Amino acid sequence: MTGALTARLADIAAQADVSEATASRVLNGKPGVAAATRQRVLAAVDVLGYERPARARQRSAGLVGLVIPELTNPIFPAFAQVIEQSLSGYGFTPVLGTRMLGGATEDELVGQLVERDVSGIIFLSGLHADLTADPTRYTRLAERGVPFVLINGYNDSISAPFVSPDDQAAAAMAVDHLRQLGHRRIGLAVGPERFVPTRRKVAGFTRAVGEERPYIQHTLFTVEGGHAAAGALIEEGCTGIVCGSDLMALGAVRAARQRGLAVPHEVSVVGYDDSELNAFTDPPLTTVRQPVRAMANAAVHALLEPMGGSPMADTEFVFQPELVVRGSTAHAPGR
Repeated sequence: MTGALTARLADIAAQADVSEATASRVLNGKPGVAAATRQRVLAAVDVLGYERPARARQRSAGLVGLVIPELTNPIFPAFAQVIEQSLSGYGFTPVLGTRMLGGATEDELVGQLVERDVSGIIFLSGLHADLTADPTRYTRLAERGVPFVLINGYNDSISAPFVSPDDQAAAAMAVDHLRQLGHRRIGLAVGPERFVPTRRKVAGFTRAVGEERPYIQHTLFTVEGGHAAAGALIEEGCTGIVCGSDLMALGAVRAARQRGLAVPHEVSVVGYDDSELNAFTDPPLTTVRQPVRAMANAAVHALLEPMGGSPMADTEFVFQPELVVRGSTAHAPGR
């Protein structure tokens, strides 16, 4: 074995927390390794960016659909990556369907996936999160015998497993952070009211600020939406702005600077989602982090149960977010 291969084997064994001998058995397709250990080694191969040896590749256990919004928001590819990695660890082949303006609709994507005889479908921020959409599309899907799991957006009209971050706690967490920095007039830039995550953020924000007329601007979950909403909030005298997404927060920073205001010393901005890129923005973005890995793995596990023949759970799994303080927030002006 060459030095390069030995080093690679050592890296894989360390990542999977197994011996090099065990890692070698998995990579060479040898028997005598527990299924969970084999999956851990193969996941380590994927995480480290190595190609799985042909002898270690398993025949696909089936196809699983993943329906997500457009890929320009970094949070969606982050979810997709973890979900695909987790599904691959269980032997399933993920099939990605992306909703976008002018492209296939969610219903069209589902039709294509069902035609390909998928074993199940995971929906991320889909129509289940839109209270104006018809929820019976999911009832019809269940009647066709296709298990599914819904991420980000709860609807009690749909009988299925839901995986959500605690959006109310996230908004309150951001407000509490700005309050501790001395901000007294805090605004919320958030998406359209018809979305469940928006309503939950509004509820958490309103309760946290405790004002009769909270400063809230509804717009799109985009840079342009954040720019427009932040501009209106700044005109209202807000020195702290909580945003419904990191893209909106970047738009808020731009809106403040276009008005000659320094971020964070004159206007503080808090995002939502978190991405590895946030540490490199100018300034580095303070944000509330969605627990992507935990949520994605929970969604896969919740889907495996009905795919294995168990009844589909009718519950919502709620995960706690985390405040990540970087450079876009500071003490309020004059404090």
